[in-house]
This record gives sequence, C-alpha cells and structure tokens, in this order.
Amino acid sequence: MSKKNTKYIFVTGGVTSSLGKGIVSASLGLLLKSRGFNVTIQKLDPYINIDPGTLNPYEHGECYVTEDGAETDLDLGHYERYLDAPTSQNNNVTTGKIYQTVIEKERKGDFLGKTVQVIPHITNEIKRRIKILSKQNYDIIITEIGGTVGDIESLPYIETVRQLKWELGESNSMVIHLTLLPYLASSGELKTKPSQHSVRQLMESGIMADVLVCRTEHKIPKDQRAKLAQFCNVPLDNVIECKDLETIYEVPMYLQKQNFDDVVLKELDLKSDKTADLKDWKSFLKKFQNPKKTVEIALVGKYVSLQDSYISIAEAFKHAGADLETEVKVRWVYSGDITEENIKETLKGVNGILVAPGFGDRGIEGKVLTAKYARENKIPMLGICLGMQIMTIEFARNVLGHTKANSMEFDTATPDPVISLMEEQKNVIDKGGTMRLGAWKCSLKNGSKLSDIYGSKNISERHRHRYEFNSDYLQEFEKNGFLATGTNPETGLVEALELPGHPFYVGVQYHPEYKSTVATPHPLFRAFIKACETSK
Repeated sequence: MSKKNTKYIFVTGGVTSSLGKGIVSASLGLLLKSRGFNVTIQKLDPYINIDPGTLNPYEHGECYVTEDGAETDLDLGHYERYLDAPTSQNNNVTTGKIYQTVIEKERKGDFLGKTVQVIPHITNEIKRRIKILSKQNYDIIITEIGGTVGDIESLPYIETVRQLKWELGESNSMVIHLTLLPYLASSGELKTKPSQHSVRQLMESGIMADVLVCRTEHKIPKDQRAKLAQFCNVPLDNVIECKDLETIYEVPMYLQKQNFDDVVLKELDLKSDKTADLKDWKSFLKKFQNPKKTVEIALVGKYVSLQDSYISIAEAFKHAGADLETEVKVRWVYSGDITEENIKETLKGVNGILVAPGFGDRGIEGKVLTAKYARENKIPMLGICLGMQIMTIEFARNVLGHTKANSMEFDTATPDPVISLMEEQKNVIDKGGTMRLGAWKCSLKNGSKLSDIYGSKNISERHRHRYEFNSDYLQEFEKNGFLATGTNPETGLVEALELPGHPFYVGVQYHPEYKSTVATPHPLFRAFIKACETSK
C-alpha cells in the first residue's frame, strides 16, 4: 500500500497568549475528522522543562497523561476530548526535549565535529518531531505552536515552520494565525491594528498566514473584516470570526457556519464528498445546555484557585452530566480552609464530594476531614488518586484505630504507613517522568459496584502517582468493610476501594477523567453523578 501524502496545518498565536489555540485546533480537528479525514493534533511548547510533570499546576494548569505514559500539556486533553482518539508522547514536544536530544547527540559525536547551532541542528530536530506522526498514516497533522509570535522562545519553531512550508511545497501545508481583536468601549469599536502588527511580525520571519482566526467579544463588522483581509494578505473568506461563546463546545459549530473546514481543505487542495456531520455533538450540546436536573458537587483540592488545574475532572462532569441531562454545579473548595469547626457549613447542601488528586502535604488534613464527613453522613464521594489515599488514611485513623496512620509522602516516621512508596521508587532521585504513568490494567471483583459500573471485569486506566496502598493492611481493611475491589493483575497492587452499604464511597488510584470524551462519557463519573442525584 502506498504511503499517504500527509498534509500539515500550523496554528500560531499573536497579540496575546491564552487565546484558545488549543480549542481552535481541536475544533478544526473535529470538523476535518467528520469530513472523513484521519487527523491528529500535536503541541509544541516553547518552555525548557522536559515536560510539565514537575510544574506546579498554578504554573501551567493540569498535567495531562497519555496512554503511553507521557506527562503533557493540558491541550492534549482538549484534543482527545474533541477527537475521541488517544494521543501519545509524540503529540507533545517541548524545547527541553529538543535541546536534550540535540545535546545527547553532540556528546556521542553524531555531528562529526561540526559546530552545533540553532540552525540547522535545533530546527532539524523540531522538523523530525513534527514529521514523526506521519509514520502513522495520518491524512492531516495539526501542529499548535505554544506562546505568541515575537516571543524569543518561539523563534526556532517559527523558523522551522518557514523551512517546512518551503520543503513540503504548495498545498501540502498552511498556517492559521490566531489573533485578538480588542474592543475599546470608549470608542465602541474593535481594533484591527494589533492583528496587523502580529501578522507583519510573522511575515518578518518569512511566513505568510493563510487563514486569520480572530478572537473577539463582538461580531466583526464587514468593513473591519475587509480591512483585516487587505492588510493581512489573506482572502476575505479566510478571515474567520471566533466570538466569545457560552461554552467551548459551541466553537466547532460556530466555525463550521463560516465554512472553516472548507477554507482549510481548499488551501490544502483536498476534496471530500462528506459533509461535516456533527449530529452527535449537537445532541450533546443540546442536553448540556438544557438540563432537566441539577446537582452540586464539592471539588475539594489544593489548587482550586486555578480551575485549569482540574480541567479534565471539570470536563468529565460536563460529559457525564449532559449524558444524564443533569447540570453539575461544581463548588470549588480549598482543602486548606477546612476545619472540624467549619466543615458542616463549608459542605452544606452539596449532593456529592470529589476529593481531587495532588501532591505534597498542604491541605491534607482538610481532605481527611472531608472523607470522614462524607463517610459518616452517607454523602456520595469519589476519591481520585490522592483522593483514594486520603480515604485510606481516614479509615485507618477513625475506624481501625490507627490514630497516627498516614502516607509516607507526608510523614516518613508514621507508625502506620497505610500509603507507602513502591519498592522500585525508593531509590529514585529524578522527579520528572519517574512515577507510575500511563495505562495499567485493573481487575475488578465480581459483584462489586465498580464491576457493575464498568460492565466488565477487566479494565485499563491511566495513572500518575508514586505512592500506593500498603497491602500489609489489606486484610484489616477488608475485615472492617472497606473492600479492595480493583487490583492490578500483575502486581496485586490495590487500584480501587469501595465501602458497601454507603450510597457511593469509591476511591480509585487511577485517573478516570483522562479518558472521558464528549462521545464517550466516563462510566465512573456517570455513576457518581447518578448517585448524587439519588442522594438529593
């Protein structure tokens, strides 16, 4: 079978960061996929960290984990949620990875004594990383370049795009430039000048934008659109409006109404007899925007002041909630503020509680109090990763009588380390990429709540943690009614705990939120929301 001629789309940003390049890329991917093309999306991040695995969520939002165990940018979560297809370590590239690879090659003598420079060595490595996905026979690869045009960090990426556009030839690649049209209330008009300057800066780097996507609070008047087309050197039809909308899930339809997919296919000289069928997407959106019921769930965590820290959980609530025609209102609760005196008032009126993942000892005791409150008051509770470990600590202290029980992460001298470090982790010095990561198998006990939820005995879920349930305590836990209903078939490590007799008290060591998409809401979130409805 002859290899496909892969087409490349590069998405750059101008004027300001955080304009939504990830959402525009994911929306375009969805439109092209619905037209019958095999599409993937990758993110090039200009920071020097090897990956976001060691970054505080306040720095960069959630660290998203792929099936193959890569710690990646949160935009990969958007890509998977929109395309309903897994990404991999090849879908996220950082400057740190690029330089690490080039320096390792230099140390081995791979460059035969040449002076190693940004051009050609760094740009060649970026090219290699961009093209690596083409081996999987994709029709179209969308590459989102992080940061803003003009940033010193982004220059090697922009230069690489210039070289690739020239090497790939006409109609085999294109550049979509996303800019901001600020609105000046005093004069009551949108201003195009920042976008003009941004496009000019791109042109100074040797790149002509093929399509302009404009983020705006208001509709773009015809004369402003014509002005943008004229001064940014793009056809009028290639000026696409991306207005602020109620939800990011409206974006694909908003772009489709402006024939965004047709514009792109024309630029790439691709034809499709298939019209973009977003029937299922529209059905999801209709249910999401017209719920018949409402539940309020407290999300108890330590990074709640930046909600992007838990974006996959928030989106999983939306997917499962829409499926059940239920609006999930999230009450963001900082665990460090919870005390015995205020917990009743803090969690008053909630229909369910989710104790979120995290690292470090800040806010831990507030989470332990939350688990106790949910267990004793029969409030549905889901604990994810650290959340399951918190449920373990609470049960050991307040039911088993091990009053000083703890995780070795928080207290290395605890007499009852119910959560302990895995043997292979004890000598690990490097923090980045050394945890238990990616998809791992899990066997569920017959007759358990979880096996009913999944409708299967054998599942696979993604992990990101270093500490585990200490199996030395397993017999004592089960004797007192807190059952290990999910275990890893190879290692015997406990993956899930549940408390029979409670409306819903389930802790999972894995991250179910990573696998929730619009097309396939996660069954565990669905079951949890249903339990919250019943508890009202």
